[in-house]
Amino acid sequence: MSESTAVVNRLLDALPPGRWLHRRVLRGIGLVPLEMRVGASHAGLDGLRVAFLSDIHAGSFMGEEDLAQVFDLVMAAEPDVICLGGDLINTLERELWILERPLQRLRARHGIHAVPGNHDHYFGRDIGAWKSWLTARGVNVLDNRGMRIERGGASLWLCGVDELTEGTPDLPRALAGRRPGEPCLLLAHHPDSFVEAIGHGVDLVLSGHTHGGQVRIGSWAPVHHSRMGWDAGWFRVGASSLYVSRGVGVTLLPVRIGAPPEVCVVTLRAAAPLPA
Repeated sequence: MSESTAVVNRLLDALPPGRWLHRRVLRGIGLVPLEMRVGASHAGLDGLRVAFLSDIHAGSFMGEEDLAQVFDLVMAAEPDVICLGGDLINTLERELWILERPLQRLRARHGIHAVPGNHDHYFGRDIGAWKSWLTARGVNVLDNRGMRIERGGASLWLCGVDELTEGTPDLPRALAGRRPGEPCLLLAHHPDSFVEAIGHGVDLVLSGHTHGGQVRIGSWAPVHHSRMGWDAGWFRVGASSLYVSRGVGVTLLPVRIGAPPEVCVVTLRAAAPLPA
C-alpha cells in the first residue's frame, strides 16, 4: 500500500458517510461453515471448531463498536480455537488500540492466535511492536512458528507464517516439531503461500488478503491479489486444500459489491480421506 493510498484512505475514513456505508456493509457479515477432514485415526479431533477471521483493517472505517459486533458473532459460533489471519490494522500501529476492548470479548479453550498481514507490515519488516502488543493481550503470534493442540488423545499442528510479500515467511520453521502424519492447519495471510504448503504436505491453509475482490461483478474483480487466481473460496491440489476468506473489513473504499464479509468456522471431521 503506497503512502498516497494510505492518505486517501484516512481522509475518506474521516468523512461521516464512509462510516455509515461501512456499517451497512457489515450488516451482511455471516458465519461460513467449513470442514477439515483429518482421517479416522484422529477421531479425538472430531468436532473441534476453529473460527478464522482475516483482514479486519481496524482504522479503515472499522471502529471499536464495529469490532465488538464482529467479535460477538465469532463468539456465537462457540469456537475452540480463534485465528486472526492478518491485516488487523490498516496503516498505523496506533490503530491496534481500536482492538483493545473488543479483544476482551474473545475467549477460546485452545487460545487466540494470529499471523501478520501486509498492512501489519506497513512500516517495514520489523513489526516487533505489533507482536508485543498482541502478546501482552493474550494473543499467540504464530510468526513462522507452530504449536500442538491436543484433544481426545489426538493432536493438530497449528502453525503460521509471516506475510509473503512484505515479511519473511519460513514454512519449514513453522512446521518444525510436527509429527509424521499429524494433521496440519496453516495460517498464511497471502493465499499464494499455498504453493509452498503443497510441497510440505500441509492439510489445510487458511488465508485472506484478497477481500474476495471487495468489488466484484460476477467473476470479474478490478483488483487481483493472487497471481495464481486464488481469490476466494476453496482450492485443492492433491491432498492439500486452501480456503481464501473474503475477510471482514475494507480498504480505500467503504463498500463491498459481490463479496460480502465473512467469518469462517472450520469444524474438524474424522473421516475417510477424499479420493485423489
